[in-house]
Amino acid sequence: MAARIGIIGAGNIGRIHAQAASWAGSTVAAVCDLDRSRAQALASLHPGAAAVDNVADLLSGRDLDAIVVAVPNHRHREVAVAALEAGCHVLLEKPMALSVAECRDIAAAMEGARQRVQMGFVCRFAPAAVEARRLIDAGRLGEVYHIKAFLYRRRGIPGLGKWFTTKAMSGGGALIDIGVHFIDLALHLSGHPVPQRVSAQCVGMFGSPIERYRFAEMWAGPPDAAGTFDVDDGVCGLIRCAGGLTIELNVTWAVNLPDKTFPEGMVVLGDRGGIYLHLWDNRLVLTTDDGEPLRDTEVPLSTLPHDTAWDRAWQSEHEHFRGVVERGLAPGPSAAHGLIVQQVVEAMYASSEAGREVEIA
Repeated sequence: MAARIGIIGAGNIGRIHAQAASWAGSTVAAVCDLDRSRAQALASLHPGAAAVDNVADLLSGRDLDAIVVAVPNHRHREVAVAALEAGCHVLLEKPMALSVAECRDIAAAMEGARQRVQMGFVCRFAPAAVEARRLIDAGRLGEVYHIKAFLYRRRGIPGLGKWFTTKAMSGGGALIDIGVHFIDLALHLSGHPVPQRVSAQCVGMFGSPIERYRFAEMWAGPPDAAGTFDVDDGVCGLIRCAGGLTIELNVTWAVNLPDKTFPEGMVVLGDRGGIYLHLWDNRLVLTTDDGEPLRDTEVPLSTLPHDTAWDRAWQSEHEHFRGVVERGLAPGPSAAHGLIVQQVVEAMYASSEAGREVEIA
């Protein structure tokens, strides 16, 4: 019998999760949002799904196997703990929580309830990322010694003036919003070495005053000119890991550059080969020194009938989560991975504030 899923949060990300869960063969059985009309609108797309406006109602007596937590960051701990204590497995959107302390609360609830948490690091499931991990595990790169991740949004501050740009509700800006994806993916591709030290610079250059900002795209928009912007919109940093691996992170919500100056992606460098991968263009190039001085090979990548790497990643994430719920598989990105990423994020913010390299607690 298909897993019965409840979606908490009927905004953009909740709608994506509901569609992906359906593609993966799970049943969207209920939707919860503080705005009941929004919950009803999403529930209407999934036959038989109930629509409610409070978490307690969703979790009581609805025979749910699992919950997707797709609410603003400051509610992650509260909602995830409630779902776990109600006996549900949890797919928890990134970041895990606002702080390492809150992450530990979620992990403790998970252990106490004997349920599982899968983190919403969807980039791991992009076809390019899956193939990159296969090539690395097969030894095609040799020893991986450096990873460089870069995403330069030209004008893409999300929900300017709302919770995304209010530190008390989001925990931070570009670093905790999109930087976490690349931190997790770099650690995943390299076999999860222990991050030890970081040096980072976080800046907030474009969101204040809000009325002066000119945007090209606006997730969770339009801007609220009377709202708050007290977070970072760009970060550059270096993470040093046990064993010598270094991870370089360059992420912006907004920047003054000609469009597509830098493609979004990641470079993985090894002593026998290297990889460039672009997650959403569904592109991976492998460079090796076997047989010739250097040879570049574009590796073919598959997609599902939905025809985009984006859709494939979301569906694959939910296919794995369905296996967690129905067959007891280990979560892909686990709660432990979410906690480690949060430790790195907190250290990067501390490094930026102190103006020096810091140890990761």
